[in-house]
Amino acid sequence: MASTGIGAPVRRKEDFRFITGKGQYTDDINRPGQTYAAFVRSPHAHAAIKRIDASEALASPGVLAVLTGADLEADKIGGLICGWMIHNKDGSPMKAGAHPALAVGKVRYVGDHVAVVIAETQAQARDAAEKVAVDYEPLPAVVDMNEALTGKTVIHDVAPDNRVYDWHLGDKAATDAAFAKAKHVTRLDLVNNRLAPNPMEPRAAIGDYDAGNDAFTLYTTSQNPHVARLVLSAFIGIAPEHKLRVIAPDVGGGFGSKIFIYAEETVCVWAAKRVGRPVKWTSDRTEAFLADAHGRDHLTHAELALDERGKILGLRVHTKANLGAYLSTFSSSVPTYLYAPLLSGQYDIPAIYCEVEGVYTTTAPVDAYRGAGRPEATFVVERLVEVAARELGQDPAAFRKKNFIRKFPHQTPVIMAYDTGDYTASLEKALEMADVKGFAKRRRESARNGKLRGLGYSAYIEACGIAPSQAVGSLGAGVGLWESAEVRVNPVGTVEVLTGSHSHGQGHETTFAQLVSDRLGIPIDQVAIVHGDTDKVQFGMGTYGSRSGAVGMSAISKALDKVIAKGKKVAAYAMEASEGDIEFKDGRFGVSGTDKSLGFGEVALQAYIAHKFSGQELEPGLKEGAFYDPTNFTFPSGVHICEVEIDPDTGVTTIEKWTAVDDFGHVINPMIVEGQVHGGIAQGVGQALLEGVRYDASGQLVTASYMDYCMPRAKDLPSFQVGTTVTPCPSNPLGIKGCGEAGAIAAPPAVINAITDALGHEDIAMPATPQAVWQAVQRRLPAIAAE
Repeated sequence: MASTGIGAPVRRKEDFRFITGKGQYTDDINRPGQTYAAFVRSPHAHAAIKRIDASEALASPGVLAVLTGADLEADKIGGLICGWMIHNKDGSPMKAGAHPALAVGKVRYVGDHVAVVIAETQAQARDAAEKVAVDYEPLPAVVDMNEALTGKTVIHDVAPDNRVYDWHLGDKAATDAAFAKAKHVTRLDLVNNRLAPNPMEPRAAIGDYDAGNDAFTLYTTSQNPHVARLVLSAFIGIAPEHKLRVIAPDVGGGFGSKIFIYAEETVCVWAAKRVGRPVKWTSDRTEAFLADAHGRDHLTHAELALDERGKILGLRVHTKANLGAYLSTFSSSVPTYLYAPLLSGQYDIPAIYCEVEGVYTTTAPVDAYRGAGRPEATFVVERLVEVAARELGQDPAAFRKKNFIRKFPHQTPVIMAYDTGDYTASLEKALEMADVKGFAKRRRESARNGKLRGLGYSAYIEACGIAPSQAVGSLGAGVGLWESAEVRVNPVGTVEVLTGSHSHGQGHETTFAQLVSDRLGIPIDQVAIVHGDTDKVQFGMGTYGSRSGAVGMSAISKALDKVIAKGKKVAAYAMEASEGDIEFKDGRFGVSGTDKSLGFGEVALQAYIAHKFSGQELEPGLKEGAFYDPTNFTFPSGVHICEVEIDPDTGVTTIEKWTAVDDFGHVINPMIVEGQVHGGIAQGVGQALLEGVRYDASGQLVTASYMDYCMPRAKDLPSFQVGTTVTPCPSNPLGIKGCGEAGAIAAPPAVINAITDALGHEDIAMPATPQAVWQAVQRRLPAIAAE
């Protein structure tokens, strides 16, 4: 069994259907009598809605209905919610403006949902949507956060200065004292650019209403179908939970953007009852750019205090976080509790103080995107550390090593208590793999060819699992963040695992089956993983924050413990032995000290036959469930080293080498983990070099297609060198830390540190496009001339 169990590089079971076109995504599903939805979206960033005239649209071929926010209100359907309460410095709650699924009174960003047209075909719905006449009274747009905070243009009446919250974390007095005694202070102003998530599969939804049972079914592209059902039932008011089924079939990528409850699925499931037929909507790419929640978008001023030897004394950070026009499902937590508690990085920093202003602007909502707060924190810390080392004339690797945390557990000044790690081991392995000793020679060779070469480090840490529930509840989360699992053993010994985690590319059907195969000693092809259907799986919290392994698999592990424990009872009855004498190993239950044994499948059959059970002491069957709530976050960490070469004549940056050494704790499937690292780095490189959502001053999105928004391609990336170190996580039974977001967290500062090393100055922001790099080269020329 070792070849398919824990630690084996097993090929993904699910890949066969994906690469042969046999997957079933939401858009592949069609219901009898299905109709199609097309949304009327605002062309204005900010405008009052004076009147909506749907008469021409209603008279168009195939149109069944045109529905507006007034119809939602008439049916007492509530607005979309933000599920994490943040409080201001004075303890008052954040200013959460109303977020109707279809706009009422006014629109607040280009793409805001104004009305929906339901028609017999998709083409008819889209044609009719263009005929809905909306009388808008344009209002001033505000896309710049500093301008928004002046309050000259009010987006939500509840927040007259457009400030969602003014939040802080850390000890201000202790941090001020650290700066007062500092011998050197490094200061940086940083931009963390806004990103569009761009999963391979656009969002989609099908609402279906069963009049006979007064019950709804929603098929949707969701990372957490149970949470979607909870919000749609308990807060939005679509239907009671037992009358609402949510199914998330195959999902082609999410990266955070499919965590949230959006207007489209809310409207589709509600409209299905209004028109008496299923309603389907599938996003096109322009809609995705306009209305999918964006990521990042921070403006930060950061300062690092150091003593005369270069030891860090304190960190001071002030961040403005653009939250867009409305608060998305978890948006409030991303720049606060998912950001500031990671500002200690891998470093022993005695004092930290962080202030965050959340800001409304007339742009699309901003929420979690791969890494969600941790990439933003790592960018701040790793840029500061790199620049501080340069200002002090110290080697960046040695400077980091000197300031690393060395004793664990370690309590940071900003909530987090790191449980374990060995940061020096990761750095030293990365230095060797990247051949940093040979870099000076490579730089000289580049210079002879008229090129600039730079080396950049990123020593990141992240918090994964996002638990325990008691901790996140105390910080304002509206839900618990445990996970559930159920292990069903069939009479012939095959196993079905029902998990509350959801897979959208992570390989759960393989890695979860590997765990079961390893623990029960059965072939991996005898294990089926079931997820994504609220009528099949008990309530679970879904997949985000690299929680599937550390939390989801730990729940499965607990359920497997129970299965094995009951299997021992069954085996004792079957072999007429004492339960205490039963041992389980390599898929067999044996009687200690004898040659009597039964295979796992034989014991499963005995559990269902139940002929040898006496009285009511043991129930028939072999099925066990478990809920798992961790005792702490997990803390993956690592060191990435990026080496670039820049053509000063064109500004083109080529990544010549990439070395990633990560500590993910115990690894279930190294092949899948390496793939996750590759994907994360690609997204991080995209942010650093290519990607950036841009609005003009009037609030028009000018990057609404791939003609204007540049995604990384194979030619933009080198072959990655990937290595690992291992310090097992002590807060879950499998020692897992999580790997899905590491690359996206580590990559941006590694790239920018490398580019600035090549340029010889820090004056460049993401994305470092060829134009931006060429301009930065021109700013360097006077210094070269002076030399």
